[in-house]
Amino acid sequence: MIRQFAKVFNVDLAEAEHPSPDHYATFNEFFTRPLKTGARPIDLTGNGLCSPVDGCVSQIGHIDQNQIFQAKGFSYSAIDLIGGRQQDASHFQNGKFATLYLSPRDYHRIHMPVDAALLSMHYVPGRLFSVAPHTVRTVPRLFARNERVVALFDTPSGKLAMVLVGAINVAAIETVWAGLITPPTSSQIKHTDYESKDQQTFGKGEEMGRFNMGSTVILLTQTGVEWETNLTEGSTVRMGELIGKFQ
Repeated sequence: MIRQFAKVFNVDLAEAEHPSPDHYATFNEFFTRPLKTGARPIDLTGNGLCSPVDGCVSQIGHIDQNQIFQAKGFSYSAIDLIGGRQQDASHFQNGKFATLYLSPRDYHRIHMPVDAALLSMHYVPGRLFSVAPHTVRTVPRLFARNERVVALFDTPSGKLAMVLVGAINVAAIETVWAGLITPPTSSQIKHTDYESKDQQTFGKGEEMGRFNMGSTVILLTQTGVEWETNLTEGSTVRMGELIGKFQ
């Protein structure tokens, strides 16, 4: 199955830490495979944000008051995306967003785009619509309806949210600090605050979580970020490359 999947989706096993399909005991172990050291250099621009994932840009741009653009004719609110906490969503009013889609062939570990301290995490139950481009263009408010995990961070340049969106065939979402978050699924939103505990900090490029199938990561930033001008809908990104700068 691993050999067939790699062939069908054109997976570059040469960049994996273990390039042989025979190394992996399960399909999930293969799907969340680590890469060779140095396979994804981390951009070290002092005021830069690097891509947290391998994937492509679904949309990127400006948050209009509280509204995030999904596709032509569709938007959704930051407060709905984050899970209903106005005090968190208010940080991103008129800020910036980047929606990054991971296809089945991509590397599926998620890394920090900037040095940051963890403030809170929210599990938001929901649907498991596909997040493939054709579905994003046809399902209203898709990212605010799917199951997701929201991590809120403090950075030297303001607040940052990383939203890990579940989707059809996504067997699990996990973070390095909490382990496996879903499954099991829940019918209730769960908020966990870390600011008053022994706060965890992460360096730019450090792993923060992973998907067990293709999905989407949405970055939300405060005002004062400018995305790289070459990034538009459909642009390919690789984990660690520069995607924006704090002004």
